[in-house]
Amino acid sequence: MLKQRILTALILAPLALAGVFLLPSSLFSIFIGLIILLAAWEWGNLSGFEQPGVRVAYVILVGVGCGLSWLASPELILGIAALWWLAAFGLIKGYPGSARYCENRFLRLAMGLATLVPAWYAMVMLKEMEPDGGLIFMVLMMVWAADCGAYFAGKSFGRTKLARNVSPKKTLEGGVGGVLLAVLMFAGFALWKDFSFTRGLGLLLLTVLTVACSVVGDLLESLLKRERGIKDSGDILPGHGGILDRIDSLTAALPVFALALFLAGAGG
Repeated sequence: MLKQRILTALILAPLALAGVFLLPSSLFSIFIGLIILLAAWEWGNLSGFEQPGVRVAYVILVGVGCGLSWLASPELILGIAALWWLAAFGLIKGYPGSARYCENRFLRLAMGLATLVPAWYAMVMLKEMEPDGGLIFMVLMMVWAADCGAYFAGKSFGRTKLARNVSPKKTLEGGVGGVLLAVLMFAGFALWKDFSFTRGLGLLLLTVLTVACSVVGDLLESLLKRERGIKDSGDILPGHGGILDRIDSLTAALPVFALALFLAGAGG
């Protein structure tokens, strides 16, 4: 299993980074779209629909949703995403009492639309804002650093459960460790780039916000998998489970990161 995980990671990481840095915006939107559609296929099962026909229809619906979203304004799509992730935080915090809101399979499909479509939109928007892929790479580094920090801090110091009923293995100490590692990394980046105090402080605050949202994305998928009674969202990635298992944190982090940049005027 460990060898499978390492081999898959060695293939996926360069492929993902090549897409981020080398593809032009038009091809990148298709590349990310294919990943989102695979995630939509898995979300159909996560919602309780095993029939291939229903899941294919849902994949088409998500694809159409992504296409139509590009015709809307960033305030609308990213604002909806921000509201959805606030609601998701409420579901996680209130679980298992909030489980009644997850019982309806069609409501879970709607949750998938609110998760996957803005994630695609945010990725494409960030690529348009900075075609060399720098902004997307920044988010990836935030989330990866937070994951590493949370793993090692949780293993070493983890005592207080972060969301006992949703994901018993995650701890508050691990979460703090993840935030600290991400903050330290970007503090070093800010010093290296000789950012002004205001810009550096803004970057650090954005890092904390993005990492916090990534945790919510991770926990939401854990909640839905618990309700569905499955361990992984799929088996397409040997040793890693499904596509959703790899991008759950990013689905929440990306729209919030993009919205913060847009509101700060980075899009103009």
